[in-house]
Amino acid sequence: MLPRNTLSRHCVSFLSSSRLLSNPAQSLVVFRADLLRLFPLCSSLLSVKKLHARFVVAGLLKDPTFAVETIRKYLHFDQPGLALPVFEAAESHSLYLQNLVLRCFSDNGFHRDLLSFYSQKQHSRRRLRSDEFTFPFVIKACTAVSSTRVGKEVHCVVLRSGYGANLVVQTALVDMYAKTGCIKLSRRVFDEMPDRDLISWNALLSGYSSNGLEGEAFEAFRQMQAEGWKPNSSTFLGIIPLCRSCETPKVGELIHALALKYGAFSGEALTPTLISMYAGFENLAAARLLFESLPSKDLVSWNAMISAYSQNDKWEESLQVFQLMHHSNESPNLVTLISVLAACTNFCTTCHGECIHAIGIKSGIAGKVPVTAALVSMYARHGKMDSAEYLFHLSPLKPLLLWNSLISGYLSNGLSNKGLSAFHDMLFDNALPDSISIINAISGCTMSKDLCRGKSAHAYIIRNGFDSNTKVMNALLALYCDCSQHSTSLKLFYQIHTRSVISWNTLIGGYSKIGDTESSITLFHMMGQEGVRFDLVTLINIVSSFYVAEDTACGMFFHALAIKTGCSSDTSLTNALISMYMSLSEVEAANTLFHTLSSKDVVTWNTLITGYRNSNLFEEVMFLFEQMNLSSQRPNSVTLLNVLPACHSLLQGKSIHAYAIRNFSDIESTLHTASMMMYARFENFRYCRLLFEMIDKTNVVAWNTIMSVYIQANHAEAAICSFSNMLLMQLKPDTVTMLNLASASAQIGSLDLAQCVTSIAIRMGLDSHTTIVNCLINMFARCGSIMTARELFDGLKEKDSITWSVMINGYGIHGDGKAAIGLFSEMKEVGLEPDDITFMSLLSACSHAGLVEQARIYFKSMIEHHGITPRMEHYACIIDLFGRTGRLDEAYDVVKNLPFEPSASLLESLLGACQSHGNTEIGEAIGKLLIDAIPHRPTPYVMLSNIYAAAGQWTDYGMVRWDMELKCIKKDAGVSLVEII
Repeated sequence: MLPRNTLSRHCVSFLSSSRLLSNPAQSLVVFRADLLRLFPLCSSLLSVKKLHARFVVAGLLKDPTFAVETIRKYLHFDQPGLALPVFEAAESHSLYLQNLVLRCFSDNGFHRDLLSFYSQKQHSRRRLRSDEFTFPFVIKACTAVSSTRVGKEVHCVVLRSGYGANLVVQTALVDMYAKTGCIKLSRRVFDEMPDRDLISWNALLSGYSSNGLEGEAFEAFRQMQAEGWKPNSSTFLGIIPLCRSCETPKVGELIHALALKYGAFSGEALTPTLISMYAGFENLAAARLLFESLPSKDLVSWNAMISAYSQNDKWEESLQVFQLMHHSNESPNLVTLISVLAACTNFCTTCHGECIHAIGIKSGIAGKVPVTAALVSMYARHGKMDSAEYLFHLSPLKPLLLWNSLISGYLSNGLSNKGLSAFHDMLFDNALPDSISIINAISGCTMSKDLCRGKSAHAYIIRNGFDSNTKVMNALLALYCDCSQHSTSLKLFYQIHTRSVISWNTLIGGYSKIGDTESSITLFHMMGQEGVRFDLVTLINIVSSFYVAEDTACGMFFHALAIKTGCSSDTSLTNALISMYMSLSEVEAANTLFHTLSSKDVVTWNTLITGYRNSNLFEEVMFLFEQMNLSSQRPNSVTLLNVLPACHSLLQGKSIHAYAIRNFSDIESTLHTASMMMYARFENFRYCRLLFEMIDKTNVVAWNTIMSVYIQANHAEAAICSFSNMLLMQLKPDTVTMLNLASASAQIGSLDLAQCVTSIAIRMGLDSHTTIVNCLINMFARCGSIMTARELFDGLKEKDSITWSVMINGYGIHGDGKAAIGLFSEMKEVGLEPDDITFMSLLSACSHAGLVEQARIYFKSMIEHHGITPRMEHYACIIDLFGRTGRLDEAYDVVKNLPFEPSASLLESLLGACQSHGNTEIGEAIGKLLIDAIPHRPTPYVMLSNIYAAAGQWTDYGMVRWDMELKCIKKDAGVSLVEII
């Protein structure tokens, strides 16, 4: 930059020259070249203004050269408002000067200002005519601002002015109509051209390319060659991008060969275009070979190679090319940083992204809005929302792109409320949302299940015309489906103008989540009737909806369809099929499908392990977990969540817990709670409490788990105390909390406490929640208030089979067998099918009431009429009933004919009945079975010894007591409890 005093000295020396004052014309000729050399020395806006002022004083702006150079310098510093007065101040507004000004505006990219200037001149009193040099600049500006209306007006002026046959003007019109989407008008102008050159053909080809009309473009390319025109690099730049839309890479390779034949590689722009083409075909080897063949690599070539790897998700290779570029001292630009930041977002750690950020700051382009937006996305992807927010607020300009990046960042981190708040702030900042903004807002509502805000977004969509955008409507459809508004989602589905496969998949997936298999299949058939081809997501959604045995044939049909269409090799679909077969109890089919896979990811292993766990096949779970480790597949937290409930010993559970501690740097809270439940199952409550102290106490799940542990340990008072501590931390209870609270109250048996729990449920608005009311009914029944339990039962509008079962069981607890049987009859009258739990409650009621014959009838009906296979609990009810009524022989026969090993509690119940009825023979047989089942517990020894003592068999009594002493088994001390009121 020329020093300010030096610049002034040059100007003053020239402007005060005596030769200039005595003979201005001669002085202008002599010093013109010297004065024009001052313009390159003006490196600041202030210096340009000073030089401008000197020219005004000396009257030098009458010369078009000085006026144009001054205008050009102002435009260089982005000051079109200062440039236009220079033209206005000129005494003579010649056409030559006007065209020079238009060229300056066009070269510097001020297309809107150019159109405003031209329009003003056309409507002013000193109107200037236009010629063949004027119109190309004006038409190019219309193309740049995508204004078809203004372009058509200029076209009319062209025709009126007699330049409609000018080759350059017509070529500009062809280009303008094509790039503004009016391809038919472009072709019409092209066909009316009396003479065409290669530039005209290239403009038409470029227009077809920008509009995605590959068929028309290739036909025009053929016609051009037929007319004898030899394609150049610009021709191929227009035709190569269309090769990517072809089904086979062969077309691209032929065009590449043709470009070599015609020697079109003289320009350097063709190679980056070919690199992008091969990247689109996923032929990165050819793209890299082209890149390496370049004798000298410019910035465009580096960007093309970096982008080629990025668009194929080869993030590591993309960064490696950037490193080579950095070492070659090539400075990055906006395109470079945006491509590399995408790699940092998806592949690297935050450290790599921070290095790229530093390079951007050093290059002076980190503050550019596109780069800032990419940085916000990168930091948000790595969970650094503080850094993302800082960059956002640091930016002086906050265009829509930056807002969208911030909102997407919030949503990717699960901060839906912050994302929606940012969307509101964006509206207040007068940034008009686009489709991406609207989709982000709807996604935020979907994540938070905020139907009210979602409906507001729906209204905004209709009011602002976004309802014609299929992607926006698909997002809205997903919102209603996730919020279980299936009637609304179906209505909205039919309102979508152009339903894509995503629209169908969203609706099918919505019905699949609620298990409505019939609707999912119906929609699948309708989808085919409308000519929409299904994809992998469609099959995964439908396969996921099968869960009952009756769906087995249909599920196998879709499996066959997947094989027929070549989709069965997809891992995600295979995982869904394995899950489906496990849900349908087709364990062999799921296992066969699993072992046919050549490569299994962790999701595949987890799918089969989850299926085994849900089917209570715990041995298979542990075996598969062992195989998973042997195959070098690293388990994740989902794996351990399935394995922990399957552990058959405390030592095994500790081993799994230790594995999680060793291999997971940050153990999720769900894994902590699963470990607590595992330790509780083996009655290691000390470890449960230790784990609870390690969990984040602001998580309601942690409190629910510890309450459940205390209830399982029969420490209901501790569970109630935990609930009180949770309230002190101002945590809001959920439905699981209320279920635990009701269970604890039922365990304590305090009616006052039961009424308090009911009050809490009513205050939380859960008094109409079926699951909660079911638990409250059971609670009041166990607390002795069967009337209150019945009132709750009668007041519940939506009763499920569990509601009826709980009430039947309540009558059974109170020994009212007739009422239980009467309620069972009512249940069948309302058309509700009883399940195994209902029959267990009914048999238990019969047992408590001593209704032997009725129990026989219901047990037989359960098997023959309802197809329910009796479980251990059903047999326990029958055996308990036989024992209570003294039918010990029948009870013993049932035990001997059980299809599985009898449980300890069942044997204890029958042994107690033998003791009550003094049946020594059967008692001795049952006692021995019980000792074999639980050899280290004192209960069977004590009960058997009491039977011997009652029968006077003191020798046998002494043998049992001697056996206890040898095994160091001591009788539990008796405990008495007194509740002080």
